[in-house]
Amino acid sequence: ETSVGLDRTMLALLCRAYDEEKAATAKEGMDEDTRVVLHLPPLVAPIQVAVLPQSKKLKEQAYNLYKDIDRHFRAEYDETGSIGKRYRRQDEIGTPLCITVDFDTLEDHAVTIRERDTMAQERVALDKVADYVAARIGEKRTRVPLKPVEMGGEPWPESGVQEAGGLY
Repeated sequence: ETSVGLDRTMLALLCRAYDEEKAATAKEGMDEDTRVVLHLPPLVAPIQVAVLPQSKKLKEQAYNLYKDIDRHFRAEYDETGSIGKRYRRQDEIGTPLCITVDFDTLEDHAVTIRERDTMAQERVALDKVADYVAARIGEKRTRVPLKPVEMGGEPWPESGVQEAGGLY
């Protein structure tokens, strides 16, 4: 048995989060398939959101969205394999949300966001994606400036936190 510490906590978290689900499949010669899912809470998930273009023809639009999302959340961009295999890969590593850029995105300026646990999909406007993701994973959306104001950077966002003495 492991000692009390981080190893034991992580082992308990992984054991609790791991799940195998049976689902009907269209694969030839099979009636059902096993879906491996790691139900990690968004706070500890190594990747909070994945951006997936439906086709390699859409990779420029998807990558631009990824660059914007990656500033606020732990994100990953994946364009290899079919969209179904990419969803399964993200399920296995515990990614709570997947954003799919599809051909409809070019016309309606919205993306499909899929939740890992329910597999429910919802269309969200491109300009609302970061707020939608923040609400779903339960994080306050903040952005830390990369450069000081004196060097052309942005000022720190208003946090409402008082001086250090006011916190204690």
